[in-house]
Amino acid sequence: MNLPAMFDVVLGLIFIYLILSLLASEIQELIATLLQWRAAHLKKSVEIFLSGNVTSQDQYQELQSVVELANKLYDNPLIKNINQEAKGWFESLPRKFTWAIASLVRSLFSSKHRGQQTLFGKSKHTGPSYIPADIYAITLLEVLEIPTLVRWLTEGRLEKFKTARINEIRSLLNQLQQQPVQDEKMRRFFDRLVLNLQDLEKDYNDIVKNYRENKNNITASVERMDISFKRFIEDFPKELSTQEPYSQVFKKLEYYQQDIFGNTQQTMLIGGLQPSIDEVVGVINKNSAIYQEVKTIFKSKDGAAYQEIQKLIENLPPSVVDNISVLAKRAGTKIENTREGIDRLRQEIESAFDSSMERASGVYKRNAKGVGILIGLVLAVAANADAFHMVNRLSKDSALRNIIVQNAEKLSNPNINNFSTVGDIKKLTDDADNILTAVSLPIGWTPANLSQQFRLIAPQEPVITLPRILRMIPGWIVSGFAIAMGAPFWFDVLSKFMNVRNAGKRPQAKKSVNEANG
Repeated sequence: MNLPAMFDVVLGLIFIYLILSLLASEIQELIATLLQWRAAHLKKSVEIFLSGNVTSQDQYQELQSVVELANKLYDNPLIKNINQEAKGWFESLPRKFTWAIASLVRSLFSSKHRGQQTLFGKSKHTGPSYIPADIYAITLLEVLEIPTLVRWLTEGRLEKFKTARINEIRSLLNQLQQQPVQDEKMRRFFDRLVLNLQDLEKDYNDIVKNYRENKNNITASVERMDISFKRFIEDFPKELSTQEPYSQVFKKLEYYQQDIFGNTQQTMLIGGLQPSIDEVVGVINKNSAIYQEVKTIFKSKDGAAYQEIQKLIENLPPSVVDNISVLAKRAGTKIENTREGIDRLRQEIESAFDSSMERASGVYKRNAKGVGILIGLVLAVAANADAFHMVNRLSKDSALRNIIVQNAEKLSNPNINNFSTVGDIKKLTDDADNILTAVSLPIGWTPANLSQQFRLIAPQEPVITLPRILRMIPGWIVSGFAIAMGAPFWFDVLSKFMNVRNAGKRPQAKKSVNEANG
């Protein structure tokens, strides 16, 4: 056999494997759609991201908590709205059909830690196939109620800050009241101080209430306390500010105001009104002192919402807390305020989620490749694609080689370069279907092909026996792995082989001139 003939034999094999790999790709895509592989793999990847190294064998209860937390993430509107579903009874019929098949298959392999819930949660049959990292990070922080818990922690500390300031001012005024009253004017002055202190306490209570109702942030709240305290000092009678012992108390009040409220940021730092990144994470760690501090605030709260959050934290898997703590350390300690700390933590969660999804994508591709090999082997047997028989037929049948080469030229569309769009795949599949009607490939279980495969001479009938099957198995295995290489691979190889066979592509400029003259 000369070199051009050998080249055409290889080209014929490439053409056949491209046809079969297109069919295999369609089958695999259909199975992936019916069984919701992408969505299911993403859900399990989210659970793995939350659980870390937890396995069902050693920590069953913790793994069950991880599944419940993942289901809460999927119930959040931000993630739920990613998964677009058809509306209406008739339009949703195809989806319901795929849900039924996928649910049936998953029920056969469901884990005990999921209980009666489906993979995607209670009464849910599907989920998104992709979750953006920013959406996931925001959702996780919302589900863990970290912003709410941090605000409660700050609210409790603001309440303590307010109480401490009022008690210290009251202590200073008590020093005045211990002095002997000289006249009625002095008595009225003491009564006025008591009323002013009551007004100051009322202002402070209103400031804490406004913070609780999200009407003011913590910085504005501290600044308002400073303004109220200054107003309280300014109401001190000027004529007494130079008399002993009142002048001493007056100076203490002024010094106290400068010491406490002279620098707002320093005031919030000393009072713990800007929780650090470690304290932010501590609010979800039930064993931390920060959580115990927040828990005392829980006791003063009423309503189901507060009880639900407390239940969430109490049942939070330790693996989740550990993962968040590691991310918080990576976020760094140079955080100017709590909002910045939460934002940095969110960014670290996004980065970690992206890295986790890259690894999950690699796992999915490896699993898909394994399924592709299995489909390739099944298809090779079903189509009787014996690689060695195909080589033998192509090497001996020049007419068959010529027909395949001619159709391969039609199939190697130069306008399809990356084989990435659905339109490219559909066009190539349609072209392949048209070619198959005109070409009799050396595959199949037809008597004519089997006779040639078994090297029989007419009028011998092809009888399938065990020895003949054993001789066909190596060819099927080779074809199975070749089919599993995928249609994009074989299309790319076919295009390159056609370019080499035709002595390379013509330059684009020259080609355009010829087309214009033609």
